[in-house]
Amino acid sequence: MNRLNAVITGVAGYVPDDVLTNEELCRIVDTTDEWITTRVGIKERRIIRDPHTGMSFMAVHAVNRLLEKTGVAPESVEGVICATSTGDYPFPPTATIIAYRTGCRKAFAFDVQGACAGFVYGLETAANFIRSGACRRIVFVAGDKMTAITNYTDRSTCPLFGDGCGAVLLEATDEPYGVMDTILRADGSGFPFLHMKAGGSANMPSHQSIDNCEHAVYQEGRTVFKRAVSDMADVAIEIVERNGLTKENIDWIVPHQANLRIIDAAARRLEVPLDKVMVNIQKYGNTSSGTIPLCLWEWEKKLKKGDNLILAAFGAGFTWGANYVKWGYDGAKT
Repeated sequence: MNRLNAVITGVAGYVPDDVLTNEELCRIVDTTDEWITTRVGIKERRIIRDPHTGMSFMAVHAVNRLLEKTGVAPESVEGVICATSTGDYPFPPTATIIAYRTGCRKAFAFDVQGACAGFVYGLETAANFIRSGACRRIVFVAGDKMTAITNYTDRSTCPLFGDGCGAVLLEATDEPYGVMDTILRADGSGFPFLHMKAGGSANMPSHQSIDNCEHAVYQEGRTVFKRAVSDMADVAIEIVERNGLTKENIDWIVPHQANLRIIDAAARRLEVPLDKVMVNIQKYGNTSSGTIPLCLWEWEKKLKKGDNLILAAFGAGFTWGANYVKWGYDGAKT
């Protein structure tokens, strides 16, 4: 009996219509277009301006597009998994809202939270349901409404983040395609350098926490930058080596879009030319768990069946990891 693999058979995405450019941001906080572009490579980002519109709004759009383009009936989906750090509510899981609103009424649903590494963590989680034989079809959606946890008085962090969401359809196959291998890592000593100070059970919301802007991203950028470069590259190199891949037969690197300098540094360590690296940070910014599926969505037409993809991400926790994906269809035919 051949091993069951979990192959991606479709991808879709959603970004809000509203654009926040560097020029507009300069009128909100003391910064410049040159500083933002030079430091992180971002020119604009998409944002949800309505404070009462949650992350599920984007996810529902992405999943509906995914089901429509793949011709999959919602009631045939067996599981909906959502990777996000900015769910609509502390509970229930945002995945349950997404499943209900997209008609996936027969699916189990739950959230995973791996911060910016949420996609690589959640993709392996979804793939394991299929490899085990428990499911044959799962929708995995990942994204964040980062503007909900962005402090627009903090010039060091507010230029970084945007809102966006992507979704993939995973199906069972006995062909040698799909999520072939994954390496996941974590280091809890990274907590002080990247976190949200309040809002959880250890520091519950209060007037003081709101006044102190503690419900937003706190980051010590220099430390995070160094760890992201080394850890993201190291885990990508590890997965490449243990699967017998080389820079010649890797077709695409799909890195988390946190900072253009991090992406460049990681690509240099992998010795992979930049024309094999998916980069769209300049127009979407850092959408946290949404960056990798948004890249797959944007590059779908260029992807061919059998292409070797290395997905790599680094996030708060610290959490990081890499997936080796052998692409399962010709994107140009979709």
